[in-house]
Amino acid sequence: MNDRFRTASIPRRVDVEIDDDARRVLRNTWNLLALSLLFSAGMALVAMANNWPYPGVLITLAGYFGLLFLTYATRNSAWGILSVFALTGFMGLTFGPIVNAYLTIFSNGHQLVVAAMGSTAAAFFGLSFFAMVTRKDFSFLGPFLFVGILVAFIAALVAVFFQMSALGLAVSSMFALLMCGLILYQTQQIIRGGERNYIMATVTLFVAIYNLFSSLLHLFGFFFGED
Repeated sequence: MNDRFRTASIPRRVDVEIDDDARRVLRNTWNLLALSLLFSAGMALVAMANNWPYPGVLITLAGYFGLLFLTYATRNSAWGILSVFALTGFMGLTFGPIVNAYLTIFSNGHQLVVAAMGSTAAAFFGLSFFAMVTRKDFSFLGPFLFVGILVAFIAALVAVFFQMSALGLAVSSMFALLMCGLILYQTQQIIRGGERNYIMATVTLFVAIYNLFSSLLHLFGFFFGED
C-alpha cells in the first residue's frame, strides 16, 4: 500500500507531441506568415519611397477591422489567403509613414528601427521555440489576453485623441507584453490542436508581430532617440 501511495504521488512527465495535423497547420502558418511579412514590408517601403502621409487613426482602424472581418469570413476558402495579403499589405502601407517619421525626427532613426526589428524577431523565435518545447499549458492566457488587449486598445485611443504621451508609453509597454503572450498562446494553440485554421493563425501572429514591433519602436524612440 505504501508503495502504491508513493508511486501515485510521483507526478508523471507528459511529453508534448506534435501530431501530423499540428505540423501541417504550423508549417502552413509559418509559410504564409513569412510571405505576408515580406509583402507588408514591401508595401511599407513603397509608402516610404513615395513619402505617402499617414492616413489617420480612423481610416487605419476602419481598414484594419474591415479587412480583418473579410479575412474571418473567407478563412475557409482560397479567398482567405488573398484577404490575408490585403490586410497585411494595408497595414504595411499605413506603417511606412510612421517609420519615415522616426527616420526623419531622430538622427539615430535607422538604429532605432533595426533595434526594434531585431528585438521583435528575437522575441518571436524565442517564444515560438519555448511554446514548442515546454510542457506547461498556456491556454489559460486566452481570457486574460482578450481583456488585456481590449483595455490596452481603449487606452491607446484615449492617448491618441487626448495626446497623453505618458499614457501612450504605458500602452506601448502593455502591448509589448501582451503581444509576447499572444505569440506564446497562439503558437501553443496550433501545437496542441486548439487552432486548425492556418489563415486565422497567420493573422493572429502577424498582428502580434506588428504591434510588438510598433510598441518597441515607440519605446526605443522615447528612451534612446537622439534629435
